[in-house]
Amino acid sequence: MTITVQLLWAITGLLLTIAATFLPASFASPTWIWEQQEVKTFSLGVTYQVGAVLFVGCLGGKNAAVISQIAYIFLGLTLLPVFSQGGGIGYLREPSFGYLLGFIPGAWICGNLAFQVYPKLESLTFSCLCGLLSIHVTGLSYLIISSIFGWKEAGSLSLLEAIYRFSIFPLPGQLGIICAVAVMAYLLRRLLFY
Repeated sequence: MTITVQLLWAITGLLLTIAATFLPASFASPTWIWEQQEVKTFSLGVTYQVGAVLFVGCLGGKNAAVISQIAYIFLGLTLLPVFSQGGGIGYLREPSFGYLLGFIPGAWICGNLAFQVYPKLESLTFSCLCGLLSIHVTGLSYLIISSIFGWKEAGSLSLLEAIYRFSIFPLPGQLGIICAVAVMAYLLRRLLFY
């Protein structure tokens, strides 16, 4: 992939990540249970943010995905309130910041694995799962380190509450998003011939 294409994917990834931060993930009920042609949607309890990170990894590769996530974190810490609870340097003390840091290795791992073999649905799903695992390992590590050194803000969640809130509770929704990302990435990679 040329530098120009990677840069375009990095910009796309940055914009997708920012937009997906504020877009709650949901799915529509099957058509046979719609009442009077009303579409019912159900929330997955998460946003599309992790999906955007992994989607860019699957389509843009490791370099574009990492650049987009570094830019996202830089913007959130310095200039714009692009994180879900605002932004600024004080966000370093938020328990969820480790998961944002996990976007960088998660994007790299997903992008690297997605381009190792010919794109198949299974390989793209596996690359997304590995990226998600990396995000959670980084986030959990940050939670544990911040708990040990007392980096958390006063009145913050306990370690077990934070693990439940940021890793266990969103996991089913994130796995659902991974299914959608893998299918979309597979179709687009076939459509774009790469």
